[in-house]
Amino acid sequence: FIHKDHINLAAFFPRLLTDLLSDTHSVSREACILQAFVIYSYATNENTILMLMAFDRYVAISKPLQYNNIMTPRILSVLIAISWIYPMLCIGIAGILNARLTMCGNKLWKVYCHNWEIVKLSCANTIVNNVFGFFIVTTTVIMPLSFILYSYVKILIICRKSSLDFRRKAYQTCIPHIVILLNFSVALFCEVTLSRIATLELPIGLSIILSLEFLIVPPILNPLVYGLNFSEIRKKIQWIIKACKQL
Repeated sequence: FIHKDHINLAAFFPRLLTDLLSDTHSVSREACILQAFVIYSYATNENTILMLMAFDRYVAISKPLQYNNIMTPRILSVLIAISWIYPMLCIGIAGILNARLTMCGNKLWKVYCHNWEIVKLSCANTIVNNVFGFFIVTTTVIMPLSFILYSYVKILIICRKSSLDFRRKAYQTCIPHIVILLNFSVALFCEVTLSRIATLELPIGLSIILSLEFLIVPPILNPLVYGLNFSEIRKKIQWIIKACKQL
């Protein structure tokens, strides 16, 4: 199947390679809005998926005997469908609102198309876009992260009251998710900060690196973190390291 990280990279790299091979770094408005839609659908979906993973771990640790009754295949299918459909619907509406704006500028200070950067090019009234953008941030970023924080606080409370073996298994289950969460949260913070705080003066090179971290690092780190969670992969890596040392 196609992972959401692959979709994100497919939205970014073709446009980047075209710009590198071309002397005219331009993109049509329609293609720009489409790229922004795909990239930010990925970003918002990542948050909702991380929220579902936190909920799954909370149920598994707090109610292990009832886990199969709570997390049924039907419930999981509904939750996953909502986590995909809702972000795409919100970002799609934001794209339609952006498409209706009158553009007075044509220069983006990003290496990819960005919803807020498109809005800043408009000379029309953008209050509706701003309000809806705040709604999207609240429902797809702030609320999921708040629920994730709540879930892990409850998990830590449960672990403190449990045996050493129970804590070890719980930490082993949660650590990969926490690493992915921290990595994506830092990337998202850099992206939002660079986009919204116009007074923040950074060297252009550093700004580009921080903005690309949001697109490139999570898709590369995610498979590594989850892959190392499997004993077979860890054993294979250890075997390769030992073989290299013997050369």
